[in-house]
Parts: sequence; structure tokens; C-alpha cells
Amino acid sequence: MSTPSATTSSSSPASGTDHVPVPAGGAPGRLGSLGPVGLVLAGGISVQFGGALAVTLMPRTGALGVVTLRLLAAAVILLVVCRPRLRGHSRADWGTVVVFGIAMGAMNGLFYESVARIPLGPAVTLEVLGPLALSVLASRRAVNAVWAALALAGVFLLGGGGFSDLDPAGVAFALGAGAMWAAYIVFSARTGRRFPQADGLALAMAVAALLFLPLGIVSSGARLLDPTTVALGSAVAVLSSVLPYTLELLALRRLPASTFAILMSLEPAIAATAGFLILHQSLSATQAAAIALVIGASMGAVRTQVGRGRAKGPDTGRTS
Repeated sequence: MSTPSATTSSSSPASGTDHVPVPAGGAPGRLGSLGPVGLVLAGGISVQFGGALAVTLMPRTGALGVVTLRLLAAAVILLVVCRPRLRGHSRADWGTVVVFGIAMGAMNGLFYESVARIPLGPAVTLEVLGPLALSVLASRRAVNAVWAALALAGVFLLGGGGFSDLDPAGVAFALGAGAMWAAYIVFSARTGRRFPQADGLALAMAVAALLFLPLGIVSSGARLLDPTTVALGSAVAVLSSVLPYTLELLALRRLPASTFAILMSLEPAIAATAGFLILHQSLSATQAAAIALVIGASMGAVRTQVGRGRAKGPDTGRTS
């Protein structure tokens, strides 16, 4: 699923990440890009294998318990590392970070409710439709109708013409997570403009953790205090939030945002691989083709958006 890596600048469609300035001299060359590309792929692998680990933890605490442990552990780590300043922010600043936290918490909660019911690969594929729809709507170009149609074809194939092979509730939760991912992209960009560095992310993570804590207590109770469960939940937090955020932050210093967005479009494939290796979840040929169609649609939408930006003129830095 998505990672909280978008509070350093403004939003980039279809990825949940922000647009960052390309270093002087343009985009890095192929050899120079190998390092940051590797970091992004490592971050994606970390996120999806963290999601697979979360699924194995669900019998212990349930989906809401896993989300609570992940958000709490990630919030503690980020608050300690970032030490965000609490004073000097306006009411609008706090309103933005609170909505960002709500979107983050809802995105995580809906996604984990989804993977508790359907395989990881299809869940991430359905979730990525949220950022894809945001990209298509933001671009407002006729060619994006092609990418939307391609994505819808993928969804049709994934559901076998009616989602008879997938739990309907799991599908609904995944689509809801995608809608929250789109909201996450919008408010992560706004938070990034109001808070320095990763301060907004740390505060939003704390908001999400506090909002989910009562749900986790009601759902899981004392099971949240089991040392093994806490350790596994902390591992999920590191794999799904802290580590990928760090890797992507390092990569984005040298990697064009357009390249980053395209790499993020590969997440459904990475998720399907993690589901197969860790959870022994296999995909039919039809489901694999469906995932490929959605990945292709995401990449096409990103490339269209990049081409539109170049047609308007040279990139001068962060977008508004």
C-alpha cells in the first residue's frame, strides 16, 4: 500500500508522492539513476512485504488491532526522530494536518480490512485506482479516457465480470482505501507546504494513531499488550512506514518525481509477489492480466501528466 512519503513538496498524480525539483542539469543520467531507483524499489518491496507480515498478524489482533499497532509504533518513531515544533502554527495549519491524519488512518484501516478478506495483489490493484482517478481528473485531457478505460478493463477482469471470486466486502474496503489514498495525496501536499521537513507527517501520524487507538482497544483489548504482538506490529510499522519513507526521501533528492510515480505504479505487482511468497496467495492468469492492465493505465496517466507539464514549459521547481 501507499507510504507516507509526500510531505516534502506538492502532489504528484498516481503516486502519493510530491513533485521535487530536478537537480541542475536536468534529470540524472541512467547510471546516476540506478541508486535512487533501487531505493524506491526497495521501499516498495518493504511496504508490500510489511503488508504481507500484517496479514499474518491479523489472527492475533484483527485488522483494526494491526492498524493501531502500526500507527502507534510509526508515530512514536517519527515523533522521536523528527521532533516537530508544536508552537507557531495557525489554526489552518492544524486543520490541514488533522485532516491529513484522518485520511491516513482511514486509508490504512480500510486497506487492512480489505487484505483480511481478499489477496494482497488484487487489494493493492483496486486501491491504486484512487490515485489513478485523481491523476485522470487533474489532467483533464482526452487521452486520459484511454487510461481510465484500460483501468476499468483491468478491474472487470480482476472481478471476473462480477467479483464472484473476490469477497465483495474486501473489494469495497479496497476501493474505499483508494479513495482515501487520493485524499491522502491532496492533503499530504497541503501539509508539506505548511510544515517543514517531515514535521507534518509525524504530527499527522500521531493524529491517526490517536484516532485509531479506541477502535483497536475495542477490537483487540488486552491482545494489543502481548509482547510478541507488539514486536510484530512494530516490525510492520518499520517495514510499511518508517523504512520506505526514509528510502524514498533519499531517492527523491536525486530522482525526478515523474520517474518515482512510474515506479510506484509497480506496487500491485510487488504486492502480488509478496502475497505469493509470504502468504502463498496465487493469482490466476486472468487476475495477473488485470493487474498488468491497471499498472499500464497508471504508467500511461503519469506519462501523460509529465508530457503536459513539459508542453507548458520547463520545470522550475515545486508545484503549487
